[in-house]
Amino acid sequence: MAALTQASTSDLATAMRTTGTCRYFRPDPVPDEVLHSAFDDARFGPQGGNRQPVRWIVVRSAERKQALADLYLPMWKGYLEAVTGGTVEAKALPRTVADADHFAEHLADAPAIVVVCAELSGLHPTDHELGRLSVVGGASIYPVMQNFCLSLRAQGVASAVTTLLCHHEPAVRELLEIPDEFITAAHVAVGYPEKPFPTRLTRTPVAEAVSSETFGTPLFRS
Repeated sequence: MAALTQASTSDLATAMRTTGTCRYFRPDPVPDEVLHSAFDDARFGPQGGNRQPVRWIVVRSAERKQALADLYLPMWKGYLEAVTGGTVEAKALPRTVADADHFAEHLADAPAIVVVCAELSGLHPTDHELGRLSVVGGASIYPVMQNFCLSLRAQGVASAVTTLLCHHEPAVRELLEIPDEFITAAHVAVGYPEKPFPTRLTRTPVAEAVSSETFGTPLFRS
C-alpha cells in the first residue's frame, strides 16, 4: 500500500508540473469516456459550501467551434497589436507569443472547446465590497476546472484555458443557450497534443513566493 501511495503521489506531482497550456492539437477526437472520466474527477474540486455551481458545455460541432473562434480571434489580435504592434516574428518575439497566435488562428480546429459555466447563486464572494476587483467567487470554479485539466493530463489529453471569450458572454450565452442565472468563467480547448507534453515549466521559485509571518519575510532560503 505504501508503494502504491508513493507512486500515486509521484504521478500527481508529474501531472501538476507538466500540465502546461497546449496550443497545438492533433485532429483526433477525444472519446466520450475520456471526457466523462475527467468530469467525474473534476467535480471533487473544493467548492464553497459544497454548492457545486459549475456546469460544463462540450462544444464539438464545427459550426459552433468556428463561431466561438470568430469571437475570440479579434480580441486576441487586439491584444497582440497592443503588445507587439500586430506582427509575429519568431526572431523578435518570445516563442509563447507566437504559439498563442497559432492557437488563436486555429481555435476552431481543437477537437473540443469546453465552456466552463457557474451558477451565480452558488457563488459567495466575500470581497465584493473592498473597492477592488472581486476574485473570491472564482474559488468555487477554478479548482474544479484545474481538476478537469489534471485528469485529462493523466489520460494523455492536453488542454488550454482561456478567459478572453468571457468578454463576449452575451454572444456565447445566445450561441450555446446558456440560462441567465449562469455565467461563463473560462473556455478550455481540449485535444491530444501534437507535440510532447512539456517536461519543465518556468515558474517563480518557492523562495520568492512564500513568506513567513509577514509579507516579504522569506520562509525558505533561495
